[in-house]
Amino acid sequence: MNVYEEYKKKLVSAEEAVKIVKSGDWVDYSQTCSFPEDLDAALAARRDELEDVNVRNAISMKPVQVVEQDPDQKAFTYNLWHCSGIDRKYVDQGRAFYSPMLFRNCGSYYTRGYAPVNVAMITVAPMDKNGYFSYGLTNCCMQEMLDAADHIILEVNPNMPFVFGMECDHIHISEVDYVVESTKPLGIAPGGAPSEIDKKIAGNIFPYLYDGITLQIGIGGMPNALGGLIADSDLKDLGMHTELMSDGYLKLYQAGKITNKKKLLNRGKGVFSICNGSTDLYEFLDHNIDIMSAPMRYVNNPETIRQLDHFVSINGCVSMDLYGQVCSETSGTRHISGTGGQLDFVTGAYAAEHGQAFLAMSSTFKDKQGEVHSRILPKFTAGDVITTPRTQAPRMVTEYGVAQLSGLATWQRAEAIISIAHPDFRDELIKAAEEQKIWRRSNKR
Repeated sequence: MNVYEEYKKKLVSAEEAVKIVKSGDWVDYSQTCSFPEDLDAALAARRDELEDVNVRNAISMKPVQVVEQDPDQKAFTYNLWHCSGIDRKYVDQGRAFYSPMLFRNCGSYYTRGYAPVNVAMITVAPMDKNGYFSYGLTNCCMQEMLDAADHIILEVNPNMPFVFGMECDHIHISEVDYVVESTKPLGIAPGGAPSEIDKKIAGNIFPYLYDGITLQIGIGGMPNALGGLIADSDLKDLGMHTELMSDGYLKLYQAGKITNKKKLLNRGKGVFSICNGSTDLYEFLDHNIDIMSAPMRYVNNPETIRQLDHFVSINGCVSMDLYGQVCSETSGTRHISGTGGQLDFVTGAYAAEHGQAFLAMSSTFKDKQGEVHSRILPKFTAGDVITTPRTQAPRMVTEYGVAQLSGLATWQRAEAIISIAHPDFRDELIKAAEEQKIWRRSNKR
């Protein structure tokens, strides 16, 4: 086979490619940076021709045209494995729907037939001389999704970096129906500047870190603050094993803190499954032999994490109650994010011989009217979705300290949790704990 002739034969416009979609189909965009921007716009333009087309994606980084151009959902229904800020607005407006999942199991939903795919549309890096396209920044459950698809369309974009992978990281020209070319910039999600509270939370976690640990950190102001602390510290020979690679890791690589030399598994290699961040991060990953992508079923598998021994997982959450139940995806019934890999990493970190897991949040938040509310609640009663059950709650962190919950009785948990609540809310939390019969003595200072 002459792969270049095959490429030319399959090269069409986005408008021509999306004609393969029929009413009633399930169309999959995969996740985050694999979003096929030109194909999405071309599909949206067919809104008057189609009915009951389901589109599946996760962590949208740009406005999604099948949503924007079909506000009444006459043609398209938008479904999400995980929510970004853009997706949260769509869900708030009733224009998108969340699919509950654990990231380590996401691929199996495709292989077991729970998530049908009639047409897959994904962005990939340009073809190499052997006819292969790198999946670039998204490994995740890409291969399982493509294997389940009846038809595959590639949106080839030179802005997508070539990323080396452990497995399931590329596709051959012979396996696809159509190729479309695009030069659109990839979606970016550069980390925001950390707040003073983010810095305090990071400062509370930092003493638990030491040379040679393998890090999994989430995305946002607090991980960026922690990355800055580590970059300016004497810590050395850290490792990376993470579901999502963000700019926090770029800081650590640039400061020489991550070498991956002490990892017991995949020694010498930083491992991630999906990536979003800045253009600088994407350029850093292009043909970087020191880093490899891997499927989520491997990266997020607690058995994989267990083998990393000195493993530290740091993620954010939304709220918790006095029993140690943790919500990381809703505020009441309002959907915010998703389960993602939080429970995967909490489980895996505990299984690792010297593993540690931290879930962090600010102690309070302000609503739209400016009223301050505690993120630590007596009990969940407003429909909040429990992400991490009390039986697996790890070290909880606010700007007021760290509460280690494993092995504690209910009264001990209540004391530990109230000790990291905002002082203005501690008295009422103590009163609630007394009423709930989980209070033995006051820890008021």
